[in-house]
Amino acid sequence: MKKQHFFLALFFYAIAVFYLAITTPITAHEAKILYTSDDIVGTLMRWGESLGAGFIGLRAFFLFFGFIAIGLFYELSRRHFQKSKDVYLSTLIFMLLPGILTATTLANVAIIVLPLVLLFVLLYEKGHYLLLPPIMLALFFIHEASIIFFVAVLLYSVMHKEKKLAIFSLCFLLAFVYLAKGIEIGGPPSGHFVEIFGLYATVFSPLLFLYFFYAMYRILLKEKKSLIWYIAFTALAFSLLLSIRQRVHITDFAPYVMIAIVLMLDVFNHTIGVRLPEHQKQHKRGFIVVMSFLVLSVFLIVGHKLLFLVLEDPRTHFAHRVYKPYLLSQELKSEGIECYDGAHGRERYQLRYYNILPCPE
Repeated sequence: MKKQHFFLALFFYAIAVFYLAITTPITAHEAKILYTSDDIVGTLMRWGESLGAGFIGLRAFFLFFGFIAIGLFYELSRRHFQKSKDVYLSTLIFMLLPGILTATTLANVAIIVLPLVLLFVLLYEKGHYLLLPPIMLALFFIHEASIIFFVAVLLYSVMHKEKKLAIFSLCFLLAFVYLAKGIEIGGPPSGHFVEIFGLYATVFSPLLFLYFFYAMYRILLKEKKSLIWYIAFTALAFSLLLSIRQRVHITDFAPYVMIAIVLMLDVFNHTIGVRLPEHQKQHKRGFIVVMSFLVLSVFLIVGHKLLFLVLEDPRTHFAHRVYKPYLLSQELKSEGIECYDGAHGRERYQLRYYNILPCPE
């Protein structure tokens, strides 16, 4: 991929991201965090709300973290690929991931965790070991699911005889156990194994996730296992195992698996490189198909509002729960109604954001 093509794509990507952040109404998840949570996501949302810039104000800090993640991933790609075209292509695929696009647009913890994970890997690869503990400490307090990250780092450090890294990661794991933090595990087997594949398909796009799964498995059997692989594979394995027993929150695992794009492209380049030119065509066609589905996923996300408005039955649209409270609030305000009692669950927080409160008794 050429440099000018990459920066042109980045320009349109930035427009798309800001468009989504400005025009997408507050989601049920965002609204509940805004009014009930004192964690870092809720705090940043309230700081952004004080800017008085509407929906984009709520998401201003998360847009910032999203672009920081893209910049860090670009630097990571530069360390893994000798050719500039591979660096640009890897970064383009990363930023086009539906999981990255939506995480950058909406308020969520994953887009805060992701830059920290990328920075940790970069500093480790550059040999700046003294800067690693502060990042691990930040992950410990910000993300309860970061226990996955510490398990992965511990496994990597033991296998590669990194004593200091092993001690640090073990200390944080013991702290998780002592404070009873981390991912909740319990209940009878509930069979969400198939569901987790669907969630990963939405994060990567369906065909790209299949290749991610293949790349992780191939590296497990044949290739050299880097820190990135340990982080991504551990998160994948944990999520699959937990899905047998309970419903899995994809935001707990997405920041750790999406960094594997560099490994996926490296596996693809290796597959192409060991074949004669006449035998490369099939793999290149497959790459075009996968990229086409990825771009299609991006267009569906960016154009989701138009699709919602033209559907005969908007209730079938995946964003129905986002737009329903917003449209309802506009309708109520147009009729001079300032309260509403028909909302349930998180929808009440969405209406609260639009200054539609329950009617007094």
